[in-house]
Amino acid sequence: MLQIDSLTKSFGFGAAKLEVLKGITLSVEQGELVALMGPSGCGKSTLLNIIGGLLSGDGGEIDLNGRKYGRKGPSSVVDVRRELVGWIFQDFHLLNNLSALDNVAMALELSGVDSKQAESRASAALERVGLGDRMHHIPDQLSGGQQQRVAIARAIAGNRPLLLADEPTGNLDIASGKDVLQLFKDLCHDEDNPISILMVTHDPELAANADRMLLLRDGKTEASDIRSAWGLDDELGGEEE
Repeated sequence: MLQIDSLTKSFGFGAAKLEVLKGITLSVEQGELVALMGPSGCGKSTLLNIIGGLLSGDGGEIDLNGRKYGRKGPSSVVDVRRELVGWIFQDFHLLNNLSALDNVAMALELSGVDSKQAESRASAALERVGLGDRMHHIPDQLSGGQQQRVAIARAIAGNRPLLLADEPTGNLDIASGKDVLQLFKDLCHDEDNPISILMVTHDPELAANADRMLLLRDGKTEASDIRSAWGLDDELGGEEE
């Protein structure tokens, strides 16, 4: 569903040039939850930004459901952001004066969906994330975990095949973080409408519960056992896959 081949990205010029991505090659299947780990500053967010059409790479190619891109600027890949990729961030980015329903519906309207259909799709997305009884609440009336569920509903309401999640549990307590992870797994493994999620996280326990783990190090991704690569077996009790 997502195939990345030899993707490179540098910043700066001459002696100040910094190679961040040195030939990333990876794939994500439909219905797969993949965790991406790596040290701070290793390029995880840069990689997500290129996949999401917010930044251009220097070399290589991305194939997302047959749409090939990777080296074109953001203005040339508007369709990728509108139709193929949804985002979930550490911060929820909700409008405080709008209900959960209106937060989700407005994002759809901004992408060109008429208001009646946007409200219907927003309602269905909120039901799917378990907020059918909270859709008329404003963010201040929702817990952190519930606000993140609204953000997830907003991301899936556009029926995009891939979600990019950048530290999605970073502002949540442990219990809420586990709930969000379970929701991700349910969305990915939904037999009727599976989506794929590429999730950046610093939490080894969260990563260990994804379908697959990747480590971004020295500008390249390594198919994991991330626990062995980072010496995490002791932290996680040496538990097997």
